[in-house]
Amino acid sequence: MNENGNEAIDVVAESADRRGPSVAVFTLGGTIAMTADPATGAVRPALSARQLLDSVPGLTELGVSLSVRDIRNLPGASLSLADLDALHAAIEAEASGGADGVVVVQGTDTIEETAFYLDLLHRSAIPVVVTGALRNPTQPGPDGPANLYAAVVTASCPRLRGAGCVVVLGDEIHAARTVAKGHSTSPAAFTSPGSGPLGLVAEGQVWLHHGLPYRTAGRLTGDVVRDDVRVLLHTVTLGDDGLWLELLLDGAVERCHGLVVAGFGVGHVPERLVAPLERLAARIPVVLTSRTGAGPVLAATYGFPGSERDLLSRGLIRGGDLTPHKARLLLHRLLATGSQLPQITAAFEAIGRRG
Repeated sequence: MNENGNEAIDVVAESADRRGPSVAVFTLGGTIAMTADPATGAVRPALSARQLLDSVPGLTELGVSLSVRDIRNLPGASLSLADLDALHAAIEAEASGGADGVVVVQGTDTIEETAFYLDLLHRSAIPVVVTGALRNPTQPGPDGPANLYAAVVTASCPRLRGAGCVVVLGDEIHAARTVAKGHSTSPAAFTSPGSGPLGLVAEGQVWLHHGLPYRTAGRLTGDVVRDDVRVLLHTVTLGDDGLWLELLLDGAVERCHGLVVAGFGVGHVPERLVAPLERLAARIPVVLTSRTGAGPVLAATYGFPGSERDLLSRGLIRGGDLTPHKARLLLHRLLATGSQLPQITAAFEAIGRRG
């Protein structure tokens, strides 16, 4: 065990007096760590971090010193923000202890959200690399070992210092800000709509296509002052009559501290939703995003009732190009750290700037 409580694994193919980079591996569970239940045949998380790394060929040749710790062993869908806060504390301890990088292994269901949340919190220069698998170890051609190998390569690469949190699957490196899971089962499920991947892992090396991503690291520096924050997400649909918003106004808004609206296109809603949204924005922060999955909410192009210009004039906060799910995480963290409306608005304005 090292000073941070991790199990040390000697996979370094170097002399004792010339060790290579050090990478800490944290596991949270997920498909990559699942095995079949003998009673039902269905898979569930069971494998430890050590077992996962033992399944990866070629690690010794990388010359990387690895340490491992099992943080959780859950499906990705069952992870909580409290789990991620505990993981963040462990990552910061590794950064302070001299690690060169961190790999986080988890279920792919929530990777695009967990990676973004970690990126908001991570202040150290060392890269945090999140990976997982679409095929569990009992299936033909499981992708977990290859993804773990590529993640270790990425985490140990000095060119990724300052990149914050990235996602690596299918040998592609994606920024946490842009990554999305676009398919339910394909090993090529992860993409970065509108920007493409940052780079590629090939022959044990990182090949970067772009410069490091613009990040908001350090903006969320406050400590959590409340753990009861609830931020809801409403996706606007054709024929939406606003009943859900009216119900929220009539009785539930006291138990809701913020709202994210996933509107049509560049940030549009049916005219009938304008009045309840304006009333909600007078009581809680309401962030306007697009449900399209790529591209920004506009600010001043359309002017009809329910357009982005109309809604922003009524007190809604522009969510920039954040997806609804990522905007919800940012709003949740801001509220949990005690930010008020001016600070929340400024944070979303800042994250909307690319440089």
